[in-house]
Amino acid sequence: MTDPIIQTIYNAVLEGDRPRVQQQVKQAIEANLDLALVLNEGMIAAMKEVGDKFSCGEYYVPEMLISARAMQDGLALVKPRLMESQIQSAGKVVAGTVKGDLHDIGKTLVCMMLEGAGFEINDLGTDVAPEKFVEVVATTQPNIVAMSALLTTTMPNMQATIRALEKAGLRDKVKVIVGGAPVTEKFVQQIGADGYAPDAGRAVALAKSLVG
Repeated sequence: MTDPIIQTIYNAVLEGDRPRVQQQVKQAIEANLDLALVLNEGMIAAMKEVGDKFSCGEYYVPEMLISARAMQDGLALVKPRLMESQIQSAGKVVAGTVKGDLHDIGKTLVCMMLEGAGFEINDLGTDVAPEKFVEVVATTQPNIVAMSALLTTTMPNMQATIRALEKAGLRDKVKVIVGGAPVTEKFVQQIGADGYAPDAGRAVALAKSLVG
């Protein structure tokens, strides 16, 4: 990382300093820096380190959220220009907490981390019915469907969604990843999902491995 502005953006994202991220990204735009470098070396690299710090217990959910929000502030400034220059996205993800479940924080954090890693995110929110997942997959053709459940009583709706995708002839067109406190690797195998991540950092690594 050679440019001091990009280094400062990296540090500001790592520290969750939203005003400094905005200020430095605006400065990078005014200085005509390569926005792909600003995104990849300033923001995505910083969020990867945030994920690593979380995995080793140095950061917790609040720190991850603060950094992710700082990254999103920077992303909001560069996104319109990146779209103009057609920088290739890492892939498209449709995400949601399954029907009957209103838990939001974990799913939101995964979406933020995936966006920080260069994925295009369509966050459907909470209490998402299988039919809604099917409708959005059919119309937007994502690479990945990401489902979250925080209650054992709503976990069966992950399987219901996969079955609905199968019935619609869409299952083989997407990878399905799942997560949430009660979800286990064994459950993932039982319902026929493609992968499971226990936290947001590993969700990014999983998503990248499935679209790579």
